[in-house]
Amino acid sequence: MIFIAGATGFVGSHLIDALLKEGHQLRCLVRSEKTAKSFHEKGIEVVRGDITEPDTIQGALKDINFVIHLVGIIEEKGSVTFQRVHVDGTKNLVNEAKQTGVKHFFYQSALEADRGSWSGYLRTKAEAEEIVKASDIPYTVFRPSLIIGPWDGFTKRLMDIVKMSPVIIPVPGDGKTKFQPIYIKDWIICLLKVLSSPELFSGIFEIGGPEHLTYNEIVSSLAKAMKIKKSILHMPMRLLKLGAALAEKTIPVLPVTYDQLRLLENDNICDKDSVEKHFGFRPMGYKEALSEFVRT
Repeated sequence: MIFIAGATGFVGSHLIDALLKEGHQLRCLVRSEKTAKSFHEKGIEVVRGDITEPDTIQGALKDINFVIHLVGIIEEKGSVTFQRVHVDGTKNLVNEAKQTGVKHFFYQSALEADRGSWSGYLRTKAEAEEIVKASDIPYTVFRPSLIIGPWDGFTKRLMDIVKMSPVIIPVPGDGKTKFQPIYIKDWIICLLKVLSSPELFSGIFEIGGPEHLTYNEIVSSLAKAMKIKKSILHMPMRLLKLGAALAEKTIPVLPVTYDQLRLLENDNICDKDSVEKHFGFRPMGYKEALSEFVRT
């Protein structure tokens, strides 16, 4: 049986559908009664709990062979911090896995994860990786670039900007930062290969699509897929960061944080052939992926 933490997120939602289609037995960690009921109706075993509260996951991994840990946040809100979710939560789940004899542990990290990073997000992702590696449980870590597909937060937010912006599409900075979007269907193929032969996929794998695309190219391709013709206007990054830093002190919910703007200044790429080298197939390109899930 497979245990999934983070099954209600974008990646998790697509993954459970794929795993059910493959005939896998699933046990998922959920927090709400509504989600628990929905999962029960799909034939999924449910555990009500939260990885940040160790008492709630005691015994949750009994008879589990494979753990898939997808829980993560991209910004902090109150007590929901990177430290608590990425580091403490991973530690709690790994401790439970060690006690119950889990045979393989999968962790979804992030490209550019680094314990020395200025970014709390990337730093705590790297710290979580270290916890998984030190567990003595056979493990696989994925470090993906942008994962895109139906309902993904990045594309949805960008589509909203493209739709709502009058005449021009605002782009932070010069838009030359590079990303490597990978389609959710291709990410799932990689994960299914790990599930079928975990012994062949031990270690850390950087995951990205077949192209290095600038933010400008991503915006332009998305607008074209949406059949919207607007020009791009580059906004001074220094002013945007200043505004975000000031707003964070007074506005509870922001469209973008100071740290997220800083991340837009750093390339998020790996080897263009990383998936083909490690998993034996060529993933879909960005424009082709958009044609599958973007509806005008």
